[in-house]
Amino acid sequence: MLQPEVISLFKSLLSEHYSKSEDYVPAAVEKREFGFGDFEKKIAFRHVAFKNGGELKRYLIDNSPPFVSCSSAEYQRPDGRPMEAKGWLGSELIFDLDATDLHLKCQEQHGRSWVCQNCLDSVKEETVRLVEDFLIADFGFLEKDIRINFSGNRGYHVHLTDSDAFTLDSKARRQISEYITGTGLEAQKFFEIRTVKKTLFGPQPDSNGWGGKFAKGMITALNSERELVELGIDVKTAKQLVDKKEEVKLGISLGVWDKVKIPKKAEFWTGVVRRMAIQQSDSIDRNVTNDTGHLLRLPNTIHGDTGLSGRSLGGVKQLQSFDPMKDAVVLRGRPLKVHVEKAPQFSIGGETFGPFEDKGVELPLPAALYLLLKKSARL
Repeated sequence: MLQPEVISLFKSLLSEHYSKSEDYVPAAVEKREFGFGDFEKKIAFRHVAFKNGGELKRYLIDNSPPFVSCSSAEYQRPDGRPMEAKGWLGSELIFDLDATDLHLKCQEQHGRSWVCQNCLDSVKEETVRLVEDFLIADFGFLEKDIRINFSGNRGYHVHLTDSDAFTLDSKARRQISEYITGTGLEAQKFFEIRTVKKTLFGPQPDSNGWGGKFAKGMITALNSERELVELGIDVKTAKQLVDKKEEVKLGISLGVWDKVKIPKKAEFWTGVVRRMAIQQSDSIDRNVTNDTGHLLRLPNTIHGDTGLSGRSLGGVKQLQSFDPMKDAVVLRGRPLKVHVEKAPQFSIGGETFGPFEDKGVELPLPAALYLLLKKSARL
């Protein structure tokens, strides 16, 4: 449990912050459903509506909820219940990416409740890949219709505002999420053995859809034995492939996948491709994408687990230059003296702190608040 003093301090900071800004008011605010959370549950209650941005602002100033969520959908009666009574008009197509779903090695050292630079870089890469390799390249959506938001904690939310996507039902959204995650992918169909020499042919980097993604992914993986081993390739074969990587890369670029002698080559490469798809399958939360009435972090509101702002970034260009542990710091105030029970080294606001263990220390407000909200420190 958070100390009452921490809750009081945080709520006063929230109230002050929301009184100075209105960049959190969403488009069509009067058609959105809102939900609010406390320090025990991120959505403690929902089915709340506001007639205009002024009403929303007053609510946030007066109540200072640590978690603010908003529907991706628009409704005729956003406060109606049950859900069927709301009068669904349509919903943005949304994707939720979180570093904890990427099964990164670094999490074995710092745990799932923390994020390091590798976590942040990895989830950013996955977000860029989702937008560029799938939404734009495969589905043909326009970059101007794609909006990326930092979640305020460990990942990003991608909102697709395309008018055609707006009215997609749950079944259609499920088909999109299954394609992106490679669900039900039949890897063996990407390969075939031709000619009397039994040459194995497969996808090329410029092949459409998943075939091209596998070819490009394999060419990248050939630069590292470790990456190949992570794809289930034994150490001996991984070394052979890296030793002959230029020849193997050239072969794949031409659609020839057997430049290294491998027993049962079709089954071997099919297994590798299948594992590549599995590695990528958890990148997005399919339940979020499939649900036409999902509530998601309201952009530019403060996350109650970190004190960081869920910043609205725009497109991929803005994402590439975004540093969440610096650019999402918006709460300011005097330094705080805290007693840190245990915390790994972390960076926030352009400074690096820790590691700490059973230590009293004075920290800038953003760093102290980060530890307090994660229940790793007390006032």
